[in-house]
Amino acid sequence: MNNDENTTSGLEPALYLFPVPLSTGTVESVLPATNIDMIRQVRHFIVENIRSARRFLRQCDRSIDIDALTFAELNRHTSPQDVPAMLDPLVCGEAVGVISEAGCPALADPGADVVAVAQRRGFRVVPLVGPSSILLSVMGSGFNGQSFAFNGYLPIDREARARTLRTLQNRIVNERQTQIFIETPYRNNKLIAELAATLPANFLLCVASDITGKAESIVTRPISYWKRSVYDYDKVPTIFLLFS
Repeated sequence: MNNDENTTSGLEPALYLFPVPLSTGTVESVLPATNIDMIRQVRHFIVENIRSARRFLRQCDRSIDIDALTFAELNRHTSPQDVPAMLDPLVCGEAVGVISEAGCPALADPGADVVAVAQRRGFRVVPLVGPSSILLSVMGSGFNGQSFAFNGYLPIDREARARTLRTLQNRIVNERQTQIFIETPYRNNKLIAELAATLPANFLLCVASDITGKAESIVTRPISYWKRSVYDYDKVPTIFLLFS
């Protein structure tokens, strides 16, 4: 079967949200085979970064004709006015795929913008199974999985960061809500040291690093432990969770 005969065969016109591995390794180890089969049938993609998206597609199946595909880039530099046109293939009855840099599209990801447009316009949206650092870290932390909040990056300004941490502490104590956040990887060690110096000793900090990767580490300990511990999470994708 040639590429023309295989174009979107078997796929309904919809916006398909394709998760991407979080770490190095084979896509088969973290993605269902059905995802890869569906990827083979899509010819139009909305991606956060074209270069990394092309690399991901090659990992899925090296026989995919990358040059026959169309890519629209959606990231923090994209104008909101440019997003609706990315769904034009759906109007023509063709499937469109969304690919993030890592993890699940639309979760702490610009892909949410095009999903919102698709919903407003009445297009079908199909989220597919795959790794999410947010969910996997909650699962492995031992913290409250009934109520949790992802806060993205903490403020850089010292005073604003201190206020944010106080707010998170209050939510943990008053609402029993797990608080989740991330940091630029080269600042991981500095963040842990800062948390250890400012938070109550009995609070719990989970550091979940290189999730699904060969060096995966999910460690939950009291702040008092992190204060005296020796660790090195420098430049490794890591997510942080707080509870008490």
